[in-house]
Amino acid sequence: QVQLVESGGGLVQAGGSLRLSCAASGYTFSTYPMGWFRQAPGREREFVAAITSSGASTRYADSAKGRFTISRDNAKNTVYLQMYSLKPEDTAVYYCAARAIGLATLASLYNYWGQGTQVTVSS
Repeated sequence: QVQLVESGGGLVQAGGSLRLSCAASGYTFSTYPMGWFRQAPGREREFVAAITSSGASTRYADSAKGRFTISRDNAKNTVYLQMYSLKPEDTAVYYCAARAIGLATLASLYNYWGQGTQVTVSS
């Protein structure tokens, strides 16, 4: 059974940092590209960042470029999202997702999802 479990969310002041983790189990993690998405109340789920199965390539939403870094540790079956210079508009539930082949920015193209972790940035 595939499981993705996010952690690391919380309340932080604007300008602060957080590192999200997503622990995967139930499939061969090292062969799946991974992505991070977020969803704020009343808004569509939006792409944040993605990483290839090897970690060699990444892709970011414009809102994340220069502030967020996606990485993975295949030995630990974990993908991370390091977030710096957080802004109130980054407030959302953050989800990790797994996709069988290739990087993608559309949520509908991902096969597996975690339950999400709340990130709240106060001004």
